[in-house]
Amino acid sequence: MSLNTIKIKNEKSLKWPKILIAILSTIGIADTSSITLKNWGLFNSLSCPGINNGCDAVLNSPWGTLIKTDQLNIPLSFAGLLTYSTILFIILILSLKIISPKQKIYKYCWWLLYLISCGSSVFSILLISIMIIKIKSFCFFCLLSAILSFSIFILTIIGARFDNRETMFYRGLIIAFTVLMGGLIWSNQVDPSRANEINFSNERVSPPITTVSSKQKINFAKFLRDNNVVMYSAYWCPHCNDQKQLFGKKAVDELLIVECAKDGKDNNYKLCQEKEIEGFPSWEINNQILSGTISLNELAEMTSYNGDINFE
Repeated sequence: MSLNTIKIKNEKSLKWPKILIAILSTIGIADTSSITLKNWGLFNSLSCPGINNGCDAVLNSPWGTLIKTDQLNIPLSFAGLLTYSTILFIILILSLKIISPKQKIYKYCWWLLYLISCGSSVFSILLISIMIIKIKSFCFFCLLSAILSFSIFILTIIGARFDNRETMFYRGLIIAFTVLMGGLIWSNQVDPSRANEINFSNERVSPPITTVSSKQKINFAKFLRDNNVVMYSAYWCPHCNDQKQLFGKKAVDELLIVECAKDGKDNNYKLCQEKEIEGFPSWEINNQILSGTISLNELAEMTSYNGDINFE
């Protein structure tokens, strides 16, 4: 067997890491995009394997949102979506032979893929730690994303065949340290247990409701109150504010809302603990706890409301 034949076989044998990376990144795109679309209200529901609404508890936690303003809502899953999309784009360039393996940019693409997957893996490990230690709930989609990130990282090392392993190690170490430090700073900033340090208000209260309530929304809120439908909320929770904004200012005043944050004003922390509230907002309907932001039409259906549901 000639040297050229061996070289050709070696080239062919390295196609499988690219194929697997493309498949895994596509699964990652489907995983993170479904979470993102659910957060933006484009999916009504998202089936999540597990118990006690673990996914809702994790995704609706403070760590589930990257940026939240009155005009902008970017869930953390959107960052994952961009990451997997970038990985898929790079691996397609490498697989479709758009650039020659002899060109320097070909090697640079592998290096970029390695550094992105390294950072993604470290950040995923951090998120799993937060999920276990801080939120104390299980989210299948989050665990899947962590597995995908780490698998892509390993496959990148195999597929890239870096000549200098020492350089690979040090560059990976620098990225891992940078991502870890940045992730820890971000994690501590959004940690609700540090609310006293990051909230400048003397009173731990929810942001003011800025939307206007229609007559239909006010009547529906009164119906929920009369039927002992309770909303469990936390003043620092952005999704709780989203839920209230759906009702509007006057309708929210009619709702039965329990403040669960231990440092929140007029809180009923013990009741929330007794009810085993794990995610915010949570609704208690017919002695069942449902977590996550729910549309008014869904709430009307769940509570068998027979009034006018023209909530627009």
